[in-house]
Amino acid sequence: MTDNNRVIIFDTTLRDGEQSPGASMTREEKMRVAKQLEKMRVDVIEAGFAIASPGDFESVKSIADTIKDSTICSLSRALDADIDRAGEALANANSGRIHTFIATSPIHMKYKLQMEPEKVVEQAVYAVKRARNLISDVEFSLEDASRSELDFMCRIIEKVIDAGARTINIPDTVGYAVPEEFGHTIKQLLERIPNADKAVFSVHCHNDLGLAVANSLAAVNAGARQVECTINGLGERAGNASLEEVVMALRTRQDVLGLHTGIDTTQIVPASRLISSVTGFPVQPNKAIVGANAFAHESGIHQDGVLKHRETYEIMTAQDVGWNANKMVMGKHSGRSAFRARLEELGTTFESDAELNTAFARFKDLADKKHEIFDEDLQALVSDTQISHYEKYKLSSLAVTSQTGETPVATMTVAINDQEQSAEAEGSGPVDAAFKAIESIVQSEASLELYSVNAITSGTDSQGEVTVRLEKGGRIVNGLGADTDIIIASAKAYIHALNMLESTEEKAHPQV
Repeated sequence: MTDNNRVIIFDTTLRDGEQSPGASMTREEKMRVAKQLEKMRVDVIEAGFAIASPGDFESVKSIADTIKDSTICSLSRALDADIDRAGEALANANSGRIHTFIATSPIHMKYKLQMEPEKVVEQAVYAVKRARNLISDVEFSLEDASRSELDFMCRIIEKVIDAGARTINIPDTVGYAVPEEFGHTIKQLLERIPNADKAVFSVHCHNDLGLAVANSLAAVNAGARQVECTINGLGERAGNASLEEVVMALRTRQDVLGLHTGIDTTQIVPASRLISSVTGFPVQPNKAIVGANAFAHESGIHQDGVLKHRETYEIMTAQDVGWNANKMVMGKHSGRSAFRARLEELGTTFESDAELNTAFARFKDLADKKHEIFDEDLQALVSDTQISHYEKYKLSSLAVTSQTGETPVATMTVAINDQEQSAEAEGSGPVDAAFKAIESIVQSEASLELYSVNAITSGTDSQGEVTVRLEKGGRIVNGLGADTDIIIASAKAYIHALNMLESTEEKAHPQV
């Protein structure tokens, strides 16, 4: 294989993935994800949109300062302040990239930018040159490229390559393209732009029509050599191209595509589980590659075939993508050192002994309730520990009475800024009663948009991971809670969501 057959994997889970409603991550959670992506050997990690908020800037900066084996990228609009802020966040990166963009479709230029095409070209060239003064690796994106005119795209791309852009990204921003058409566009751009050989061509596909992965594969088949994608296909609206599906399609169908990546595929399932845990977006069982049923066989004919010869019904092994039984043989007699060592293997480090001791105490509590501790349990435990750093509201105690023929009753005590308040409420079920008791105390006036429960591992002693989505004043947040008791997990998730609503940090919202 030659270098030209290698596809660069650009992961934007921490930037575009976080634009999913309610999928915001804390700085600590983003660092855990970044370390897992580095472990998976992702080429480029888009760590965020540095100017979006002070929190985003700090997240990009801390990731850029810490991660050494992947290129760390920050998004910026084609504006001086955005570009300068990105450059500041990436100043200490071992390998950094500024990713700047401007819209190029007629509808965006006319109604959003209110700029003439010539002015758009001028601004794009200016932005790339300014970014190149700060960093050597600059990527330029043509927002809404799939609805842009081909001649105009050729003109602007030629000029930004001359200005110093090393990567040219062609996004299907609204998920409008279909594979044959999109592949043809990439092929035309590569053939018609005189200096196309001076840059890597990239694609960033959204999944509004369910075609993000298909469009990405059509593009690389036509000559693109970078794919922008996210773990679990996370992203705003219907999401982005799924990293695991793109990577495994390239690996499994090398006979047709003749392309490869540098990804350590055994880290795919751990990455998927981590993202699901920290965002509260569960993976549906029939999701390709990382769904619980991805390698399960119900049909008797299929089972018989697999037992006789695996390749009759499996085109890849579960072990290839990390579905090994990664059970951690630890329990209540396990020591602090072993606990710390295993979490470090999972990409989690502790800033202080106090933080380690808090997490270890929770581990001991869990080990008393649950015979076997799995890596997924640890991910949930760490998320739960880190949530406690951001609390205005805290669950002090909960008692629920539920019996056949009687109305469930919840008695709740919640600490508000360390001042305890109690309430009792009835509900249609124990969870409903618990939520009503919380609301009678905090009176948030938030609307419950989603309640979901996911078993973290198998078995009746499994922790339940609960996601609660609240909406208030147009703002949507996801709260997470985990416990072997589903009612307690539910109360934790609701209170976590309330704490998220208390955060006043406003973010600028980009798009590519």
